[in-house]
Amino acid sequence: MPTSSTPLVLVSGSGRSGTSSLAGTLKRLGLHVPQPEVQASETNPRGFYEPQWVIDFHKRHLKELALFNIDSRPAAVDIVARHVESGVPTAELHEWLSGQLAEHDRPGDQIVVKDPHAFWFAQVWEVVSAELGADLRWLTALRHPAEVVGSRDIAYLSSQSEELRLTKETSNVAGWVHAALLTEKAGRGSKRSFVRYTDLLADWRAALTPVQQQLDLALDTDLASREHHPVDDFIEPSMRKSQLTWDDVRTPDWLREMAEGVWDLLGVLVEDPHDRDTLLALDRVHEDYNARYADAVALTFDHTKAESTLAAREARDAQRATVQQLRRDLAQVRATKEPAVGGREAAAILRRAVVRRVTRR
Repeated sequence: MPTSSTPLVLVSGSGRSGTSSLAGTLKRLGLHVPQPEVQASETNPRGFYEPQWVIDFHKRHLKELALFNIDSRPAAVDIVARHVESGVPTAELHEWLSGQLAEHDRPGDQIVVKDPHAFWFAQVWEVVSAELGADLRWLTALRHPAEVVGSRDIAYLSSQSEELRLTKETSNVAGWVHAALLTEKAGRGSKRSFVRYTDLLADWRAALTPVQQQLDLALDTDLASREHHPVDDFIEPSMRKSQLTWDDVRTPDWLREMAEGVWDLLGVLVEDPHDRDTLLALDRVHEDYNARYADAVALTFDHTKAESTLAAREARDAQRATVQQLRRDLAQVRATKEPAVGGREAAAILRRAVVRRVTRR
């Protein structure tokens, strides 16, 4: 039974796309971010503006499914769908969101929830919002894929080997394409808006004017006014630390062209979030992506099988070494003239042996 008509703005999009800047701006314009928030860090010193509960909720379920934030696997969609059928994610979100809406159901209240993982559980958000009567609206931050990949490299891969960084660049571009397509599809049929990160940094008032209209938001300032606002102290061009191009990213030509095509199509949705021809074109790209991914999986089948076999062999060897070490420890204890080793003593020896093996690895 619907209990609230509070606007609920769900900020999503690929990580490092400006979602934090967007959510932080909306908070300063009067929208409420559910507390407590994720604390700022070295990779994002200005703050994330993410409700801690929501981040934990999405990450916990994705970890259970062995999925990543921008997982490039088309099969990931069905994995999440089967998990959602259990009803567990829906029940958890229902309990949390009902509490938030109960606290913020006064006229004029608006809630903003930011989490780059949200698109994976779009169905859950849609169902729970409908059950509670919340007015769900999607807001997607857009940033060029070359910059996103570069920003992720700077934030997460700076200490890794060159070989791993090269592999992850291709994986991250594919993940960007997949996440962008899924995020776009998640908001179809709902009020939604898209905003380019570069536009937000260049002139946040101009960038948010169509957002305010498309999402029907009540902001605490007139965007046509140039009177100083706290957002002016928050948003600045220097926040765009990664300004890379495709010349800086090594990835297959077809993937680069596909990502650029998706970027161009999403740009059309900034002006018209429901442009029919653009949606059809994105659907065709999605089909092409799935087909090419299937080809890549088939092409690397031997490599994947060999890696899996080697990993299983290493795990067996490690287990065997642990058992052998345990036997040596027990033999050493028995060789002394101390009392016989009982259950507790044996368990303690086993723990020490396991710790040694884990530490060495």
